[in-house]
Amino acid sequence: MSETGKRPLWSRRRMLTTALGAAAALPLAGCAGAGAGGGGRLRAAFPTSGAKESLDPHTSSLFVDQARAKALFDTLVAYADDMSVVPRLAESWEPDGTGTRWLIRLRQARFHDGRPVTAEDVLYSFRRITDPATSAAAAKQFVGVNFAVSRARSATELEVVLNSPNFEFPSAWGAPGAEIVPAGTTDFHAPVGSGPFRFVDFQPGASAVFARFDGHWSGAPTLPELEFVPINEDSARVAALLSGQVHYAHDIGANAARQLEADQRAQLLSAERSTMQAVAFKVDRAPFRDPRVLHAVLRGVDRRALVDVALSGKGDVGNDLFGKGLRHYAENVAQRPRDVDRARALLRDAGAEGLAFDLLTSGADPYFEPAAMLIAQQLGDIGIRVTPQVRPSETYFSDIKEQGVAAHTRTAALPVAAFLGQRMTSGSGTNNYTHFQSPEFDALFSTALATADEGERARLLSQAQQLAHERSGLMVWGFSNWNVAVTGDVRGLRAATPNSLDWARFDRAELG
Repeated sequence: MSETGKRPLWSRRRMLTTALGAAAALPLAGCAGAGAGGGGRLRAAFPTSGAKESLDPHTSSLFVDQARAKALFDTLVAYADDMSVVPRLAESWEPDGTGTRWLIRLRQARFHDGRPVTAEDVLYSFRRITDPATSAAAAKQFVGVNFAVSRARSATELEVVLNSPNFEFPSAWGAPGAEIVPAGTTDFHAPVGSGPFRFVDFQPGASAVFARFDGHWSGAPTLPELEFVPINEDSARVAALLSGQVHYAHDIGANAARQLEADQRAQLLSAERSTMQAVAFKVDRAPFRDPRVLHAVLRGVDRRALVDVALSGKGDVGNDLFGKGLRHYAENVAQRPRDVDRARALLRDAGAEGLAFDLLTSGADPYFEPAAMLIAQQLGDIGIRVTPQVRPSETYFSDIKEQGVAAHTRTAALPVAAFLGQRMTSGSGTNNYTHFQSPEFDALFSTALATADEGERARLLSQAQQLAHERSGLMVWGFSNWNVAVTGDVRGLRAATPNSLDWARFDRAELG
């Protein structure tokens, strides 16, 4: 089907018998112990992107890419559950008084081939991330680095100089796609990293097999082997788990989660309100360039009903802001209520009665399609005709950057300041799904980053979020729980927010 093709909203919903058939056809690696429970190999099922996949950590975009990168490589820091930073390869760090010069000290760590991880490796990795030829996922995080004067002071110390003050800079070091690779690395067909597992085998669109790295700085993993298995439908992942073909199933929707809660063969690990569920309205295009139309829609949606129905009550109500519960989230912004009368009045004032628009959605997230149907019903109450348009999962998140005027989107947990910089500032490019631009917002955000005092920086970031709440076009209707499931013989894993340290971290997992 083409990107512009239409199909019924529920055509992707499959019966469990179909899922069981898909699970039975899972590819098994051609070596001993490939089946679940055999040889101490943990098999983890993830959605994948097919034949275009790569083990280059700097170009990763999907959760499976990030999980494989976490196994093979390491970052300077990682994120705690609230998205504050915790040390990894960086043992310590400190800024100068201006926030433009950072001294980073590395711990003693080695790559899989025995070479030590050095300051030159870090600088090479940062340069490669910012190189336009790499098309790195984390490039925006490092564009402020002045590489002409940044330097390695010794094998284990580096000085990173920024073009402008940024007291939130350490959060960039733990971003997805900020892994450290050996200096000079350009080929990732059989990559060498410093993560807890080393490369064994990988076929794009098929499985990836890694083995325990005994020389990891935090100690050798418990598991001898780890295998990533591609299964795109969440129902098929659940079926594979229950049939014993995999030990771990990633990204489980609410309906499948309810099934697993009643099944003794599996354990559900649910991290509360881990993922922002939102609709991005492009505010540089009609009809949403008119703030009256935008606010009519924002007031016409019942966020509580969306959580109760689309998320089956397993989530939290959103307030059109990213990062609920995370460090620097603007708790002081009043909750936006549903107000049908006010929404209708705004449409009348704008001369937009009888408005119609398409809402792009996809099976890329199990909640998008049911939410789209309910939003269409709710906005019908204020006289707007919304037509959900289902787009292909494989290209959905790249398609919606420029296509259409309204589209479902989601974002897992990130540091709030990182999200604002990547998605809201005028320089955020195609990652700004709403096309929001505001010199006032940019000034507030820049001033916040340049503020050394944590309390004052938090106050300024809160002001920036208040402004975005009014103008940005991001309707955050809820925060879904992040569900994964494991078989009963898996230990050592916990419910963890995506992008956090313990999410998809298998080095302390045990089988049997």
